[in-house]
Amino acid sequence: MAAVAAAAAVGTLAVVLPLASASAATCATAWSSATAYTGDTTVSHGGHNWRAKWWTQDEAPSTGGTGVWEDKGTCGGGTTTPTAACDHPAWVAGQFYAVGSIVKYTDGKYYVAEHENPGYDPVISTWFWEPHTCTGGGTTPPTNPPGNSGFVVSEAQFNQMFPSRNSFYTYNGLTAALSAYPGFAGTGSDTVKKQEAAAFLANVNHETGGLVHIVEQNTANYPHYCDTGQPYGCPAGQAAYYGRGPVQLSWNFNYKAAGDALGIDLLRNPHLVQQDASVAWKTGLWYWNTQSGPGTMTPHNAMVNGAGFGETIRSINGSLECGGRNPAQVQSRIASYQRFASILGVTPGNNLSC
Repeated sequence: MAAVAAAAAVGTLAVVLPLASASAATCATAWSSATAYTGDTTVSHGGHNWRAKWWTQDEAPSTGGTGVWEDKGTCGGGTTTPTAACDHPAWVAGQFYAVGSIVKYTDGKYYVAEHENPGYDPVISTWFWEPHTCTGGGTTPPTNPPGNSGFVVSEAQFNQMFPSRNSFYTYNGLTAALSAYPGFAGTGSDTVKKQEAAAFLANVNHETGGLVHIVEQNTANYPHYCDTGQPYGCPAGQAAYYGRGPVQLSWNFNYKAAGDALGIDLLRNPHLVQQDASVAWKTGLWYWNTQSGPGTMTPHNAMVNGAGFGETIRSINGSLECGGRNPAQVQSRIASYQRFASILGVTPGNNLSC
């Protein structure tokens, strides 16, 4: 049941938020081959601003390659640099900021706006902001966005959450997958990080029956997940794109999109999702961090921007469960989230239902 429901949700592509026009204004932060960029990040390279469509690293911005980069046009005036004394203005909640604006946050660190925004908190809304290094005095923030120096869920807590899990779903496989999306459970306060981890694992718990099921249980559905209208077809076979992994990834176009984002050819080798624990977890994190499904935001953004756990349900399976369509399924997810939040020692927050 959970696997079939997940398949319906994952079959819906993300709603991509519009990016502010780069025009010929100040260039965004220069692209670096050593930096991993998530979808909708803007960088400058070769006199142009570029937007990443999905996660990428070590692929120079161009109109070729995998197609991950979108050319946002020429930019001038060089890459944004701080003043010598790091005397940028203090951040003001609710104040509009254009792309490239640099502010000093209450923690004494500086942040540059990656997208125009109405004054969202730089620490909480890291989709809009990234830390910015200043010279000549002041506090120097880290050169990379906050990440997972250590997962907020210990192995003992993980085992407590999933006492009957399939041995395939290893804790090491999960922690190995975190590098693909360092913003996951690494954004905002310790409370927000733990709430997001609990929310992700609670939804995973529901989709897989407590991390028991690796593949979709209804084999009769298997041939249905090949969309022959896609130009790349179904090279692994018509019945090869059934639900697999912690979010029960399904459909050939979702295997293609997830594989492109992760740098893994899942279109031709979808079986990796049921053979490699790290790959399986990465597909779950791909959906959580980049896809809106039937909702209005990604589950990651729902948790770090304060929309609440209910919006993660909407983004995963809202078309089948929210709005009173299946309250028992919604309550099952909520109960798991509350239990996992308790294990991590945090309150679950508001807006639990959809």
